[in-house]
Amino acid sequence: MDAFGDLFRGLRAQGSLFGSSTLTPPWSLHFVDGAPLTLCTVLDGQGWIVPERGEPEPLRDRDTVVVRGPETFTFVDEIGTSARPLACGEFCATPELGGTRHRIGWHDPGQGSGTTLIVGAYPLRGEISRRLLEALPVVLRVESGGTGDPVLDHLAAEVAVDAPGQQLVLDRLLDWMLVCTLREWFDRPGGEPPAWWEAQRDPVAGEALRLLHAEPATSWTVAGLAGRIGVSRSTLAKRFTDLVGEPPLTYLTRWRMTLAADLLTEREAATIGEIAHVVGYADPFTFSAAFKRIRGTTPSAHRRAT
Repeated sequence: MDAFGDLFRGLRAQGSLFGSSTLTPPWSLHFVDGAPLTLCTVLDGQGWIVPERGEPEPLRDRDTVVVRGPETFTFVDEIGTSARPLACGEFCATPELGGTRHRIGWHDPGQGSGTTLIVGAYPLRGEISRRLLEALPVVLRVESGGTGDPVLDHLAAEVAVDAPGQQLVLDRLLDWMLVCTLREWFDRPGGEPPAWWEAQRDPVAGEALRLLHAEPATSWTVAGLAGRIGVSRSTLAKRFTDLVGEPPLTYLTRWRMTLAADLLTEREAATIGEIAHVVGYADPFTFSAAFKRIRGTTPSAHRRAT
């Protein structure tokens, strides 16, 4: 798996779709859950995403906005709207307030035209996905017309019917939409993507990243990694450090400790020695020393804290 795929694997929609909001002005929906990551897109119409802090972002027809928590945000028809904020969250009821309607259901044949907002929230699952979140601003917006447009077509079709397995389909469509949105945002002209994103395209550093993520438990040396890629040790060390920002084995150690942090939480019955072996350490003592050096706490203390 590549670095992006590895970091993304902890982010999955699992019944976390808030629902669709079919709105007529004025409206002000305050999303109060403060989810680690929330994706908002409009199938028709337009409005504004207003974060707790920072500048408002326009959300036009088929644009997509991703908001990073834990701060909350509001979706309004216009800046300075006269509408009273309506609290919404994953488990909100179905309130009616003026021309504003928020619901967990989908198709309503009696509903007239308006702005249809689709919102999906992503819970944070572990340290792996946290590394992806750290590369994102509080609010990012991707305009329509990109690779996410076909996904929106599927979303529009799916929310218009009530069918068995609908939530499963919507969850996967949201995952697809999130991947498309982040790809386009990282690749935008003049952008500043994280170093590992750009490095993935390099034939040397990118292949090294792929190997380190695919085989983190291997007893890697710079020479061994360079041999697998087919370049000299010095070439690999320089290209990787220049593009990623740290030497390959330093990157590997940090990645192993990230994996270990999640395994310590997920595998409660596993011993420290077993976790050490999974991430490439022959004994628990060397592993524990590395874990404390990188994360500032011992594996046992991390497990107790989580």
